[in-house]
Amino acid sequence: MASSPNSLVFTVRRRQPELVAPAKATPYEFRQLSDIDDQEGLRFQIPVIQFYKYDPSMQGRDPVHVLREAIAQTLVFYYPFAGRLREGPDRKLTVECTAEGVMFIEADADVTLEQFGDALQPPFPCLEELLYNVPGSDGVLNCPLLLIQVTRLQCGGFIVALRLNHTMSDAAGLVQFMKALGEIARGAVSPTVQPVWQRALLNARYPPRVTCTHREYEEVEDTKGTIIPLDDMVHRSFFFRPTEVSAIRRFVPQFLSKCSTFEVLTACLWRCRTIALQKDPNEEVRVLCIVNARSKFNPPLPVGYYGNAFAFPVAVTTAGRLCNNPLGYALELVRKAKADVTEEYMRSLADLMVIKGRPHFTVVNSYLMSDVTRAGFGEVDFGWGEAAYGGPAKGGVGAIPGVASFYIPFRDNRGEDGIVVPICLPAAAMEIFVKELDAMLNADEEPIRVQSSTSFITSAL
Repeated sequence: MASSPNSLVFTVRRRQPELVAPAKATPYEFRQLSDIDDQEGLRFQIPVIQFYKYDPSMQGRDPVHVLREAIAQTLVFYYPFAGRLREGPDRKLTVECTAEGVMFIEADADVTLEQFGDALQPPFPCLEELLYNVPGSDGVLNCPLLLIQVTRLQCGGFIVALRLNHTMSDAAGLVQFMKALGEIARGAVSPTVQPVWQRALLNARYPPRVTCTHREYEEVEDTKGTIIPLDDMVHRSFFFRPTEVSAIRRFVPQFLSKCSTFEVLTACLWRCRTIALQKDPNEEVRVLCIVNARSKFNPPLPVGYYGNAFAFPVAVTTAGRLCNNPLGYALELVRKAKADVTEEYMRSLADLMVIKGRPHFTVVNSYLMSDVTRAGFGEVDFGWGEAAYGGPAKGGVGAIPGVASFYIPFRDNRGEDGIVVPICLPAAAMEIFVKELDAMLNADEEPIRVQSSTSFITSAL
């Protein structure tokens, strides 16, 4: 179930990074981000990676050349990506559409796709070589909004690694751009889905008024040094086939039996992770669930809208309650949090951003889960077919490493579909986490924690 860190080592030779500008003249203008886009918690770069197999029908086509050309043409439609972010009064972010371009790196690696093994899943070996952080390129302001590296492999396959300034788009918006890039790489003149800016749709009301509870933005003091230490962090991925999900569902009470796989896994992983981090039983712990709100609006947001359109609803309890109660307790909290997201919730959230100065979501004792199983990263086709792997390049990304995990669709070497979850924890906590998860998957009865004054002791019900 858990993949071991990949020990593959290889060399990547990169050309000088270049800026790829739109292929034609684009409007010079200033375009404001929405009040959801420019919150502090999205002011970071998010890495995505796609692996493509060699396709004999594309013999003689160079993926670097195909993609470089396609990027220039796609930027004619998505020209704000070729601009630079500026910050105005009240920390408001605006794109200056300068047409400077996105950063592009051509590279070659002395490795084949087969050498990555059957398990193409995070953490990827030599990721910093496949997605090179060009010095000075990774700021939020006045820097390229996209960095794309295309690395040819010895087998004729290639890797497309991409880094996005998260204030510009969420997963749905980024996949929309990448699919447009794929269509143009395959010869289309314009994308099927035309991009829609209209960020004002998610701006605060006038006057702004907070009408919902947003505990995900509470100011919590880090009194116990509980933000995860950055040294000694271990990245591992866990693969959940339907059999593993069913094993966890055995502990779901009847009245919650209609819950989704996302809800079951989130409840289970939150609980195991909290046990692994050995929190004080009285400390508050949180899980934030990313909920795509596009369909919550009436009328829905326009097709083609590529800004951030999600919320971080939060479930809050104490470490003791989370770990001492059966799985159903955590599951109910997760379901209630997700159900909070409505159109009114999103309006209230935009208003809160303006009133409170665009705060960061609470990171103390928080765990953030993002489901990209339906985002469509793997479906992006540049002419060589769908990706052998497509999705987040690693877990634990964001302003505070270790806080976030993703649910990524994955097919194993036996052809079985499931969900890969990259998790990032300190080494000692990772050992406990693996034992806890194994206990959940293999126990006849749900392992419940009985709390002593100093630690948690496992007992069977």
